[in-house]
Order: sequence, then C-alpha cells, then structure tokens
Amino acid sequence: MDLLTAFPPVPRDLLVWQHAVACLRAGIPATLLLVVSSSGSSPGRQGFKMSVAPGSMVGSIGGGIMEHKFVELARSRMAEQQPEVLIREQIHRSEAPHDRSGMICSGQQTVVLLPLQPTYLPALRQIAHALQHDERAWLQLTGSGELQVGNGVPPLPAGFQPAQDPYPWRYTEALGFRDQLVIVGGGHVGLALSQLAATLDFRLVVLDDRAGLNTLQLNPYAHEKRTVEYQNLAQEIAEGPHQYVVIMTVGYRTDAVALRQLLAKRFAYLGLMGSEAKIAQLRQDLYAEGYTAEQLAHLHAPIGIPIHSRTPPEIAVSVAAELIRARNAPGADTSPQR
Repeated sequence: MDLLTAFPPVPRDLLVWQHAVACLRAGIPATLLLVVSSSGSSPGRQGFKMSVAPGSMVGSIGGGIMEHKFVELARSRMAEQQPEVLIREQIHRSEAPHDRSGMICSGQQTVVLLPLQPTYLPALRQIAHALQHDERAWLQLTGSGELQVGNGVPPLPAGFQPAQDPYPWRYTEALGFRDQLVIVGGGHVGLALSQLAATLDFRLVVLDDRAGLNTLQLNPYAHEKRTVEYQNLAQEIAEGPHQYVVIMTVGYRTDAVALRQLLAKRFAYLGLMGSEAKIAQLRQDLYAEGYTAEQLAHLHAPIGIPIHSRTPPEIAVSVAAELIRARNAPGADTSPQR
C-alpha cells in the first residue's frame, strides 16, 4: 500500500452500515443480521453483523451453511414483506435436539433478523458517520424492533438481555473499535506493525520521543501520532482490558524508561521488543532495583512469535500473531463492550 494514499483504518462494521444506508436511500429492502450472543467455539461472535439485500450483502455472522441459510431466510422474508423482528438460536453440534445450525464446530450463537424500515435511516446514518470519524457511539435494539442510537458510552451495560415478561429481549452495543493498540516507538518496525495492525480491527496510537521522526510523520495508519517524553508514559497510556501496548523504542535505555512507566498498569497485553540478551539484561536490572517476578510475569518479552524474523515486516508479522493469540485466548474479554 502506498504510504501517501493510505488512511487510518475504520471499524469493519462500517461497510455493513454503509450498505444498509445505501439500500434504504435507494428504496431497496434490507435486513440486518446481528449476532447478539455467542458461546463456545461459535464461528459467529457477539457483535458480528451483515446487511442483506435481495441482490447484495456485506459482512458476516460466521460463514458456512449457517450463514447461507440466514441470508436465504432474510431474502425470503423480504420478498414476502414480513416486517417482524426474528430471533433464532443456533447450536453448532450435530447431536443437538433442536436449533441445529448444520455446523459441528461446537458452541452456539443467537442471531437476530431485523428488517430495516425507512424510519431507521437517520439512526443508521448516525452510526455510519460516527464510525467513519472515529467517534464513540452506541446502539440498542429490542425485540419489539425499537432501534436507538446515541453518541458516547451506552446508557446500559453492553450485551444481550433475554426477554423477561412483560419486557422483550434487549441488546446493547458500544460501536467502533473495541481494542486499542499503542505502539511506543515510531521507527521502522512501528511503521510496519501499524500497517499490519490496520487490518486487524485495532484503533492505533503511535508514540515516540523524537520530534520530527520521518517514520512517525509518514505513518498514515495511526489514528493518533504524538511526540511524548517516555518518562511521562504513565499519564499518556490508560490501562484496561482492551488496551494492548508494545514497546519498540530506539534502544535499551529508552525501552527501560518506557517499561518502568508501564509495569504497574494492567493491560490486555504488554510486550517489549528486543533480543534474548537484551531482555535478559533488562530483567536482571529490574530485579536488582527491587521488581519482583510477579510484577514481570505479565510482560511479553522478547515480543512476538518465534519465526526467525529479521526485517521490520517480518518482525511485525511475529508481533501481530502474538497480539492475535492474546486477544483470542480462552478467558480473554471478547465482548463488544468498548
């Protein structure tokens, strides 16, 4: 990709909402398919979406025969002009007594089919605008077909609330990027990692202490690029279960300064780039300063999957693979709460 024509990534859901808006504006019927809950080895995770029209579709709710059946169901309902909201449980096991999806990957998911009414157009346009401009927004959908959208954080906790008589089910989702990747060090590897991470649904922040650094200035993938003092990183980077941080500064001294600022914080992932020898020396120095093994236990160092990477793009691949492994690990927070 040409650095001069690239842009910061947008959430993958944006294309779904843009398709839905385009259909309604053109008077073409469309249906939103939305995974409102999932568990186990379900191919469609909570928050997965599709916009389906008679002759086109965008997005995914997990793929395979299950997705094909739901697309055909949505299209047949549109052809019959059925306006009701439909919710279906899908169990991905061949021995399930009911609601079998036709897949055998285990797990299950709940899918909602929402026929998109013309009255939804202002809300859908608001969603698309927020995602396009990196703004926080939320949606809330109920079993009665009520769709609410707002800016900022959701008024209620995100997730699926089953029906409780006399109240219908309710689904709330914070829209946009769930996960943020902060790259401390805007050099050649930081630029290569930015390019790769831009395809992985991360909001990207790149920080460096060198004013006028060309690889930072030319980085077109970051939503934020800032020149900061590494001794102030504790104030620059917030902790949280959806915050991923990699340290890849210009050398040992600045790596150590950055790491000391961040070790006390809790992140989904904290990694440090370097050779085995450099990391061993850094750990030895930190132990001598009084840091404990427990304090260093959550540090990934040397960073990346061991694939004998040499060049910046190869190193970026190894780091991105480790980020994916951490994000998708059993017990990791994979809900759509941002």
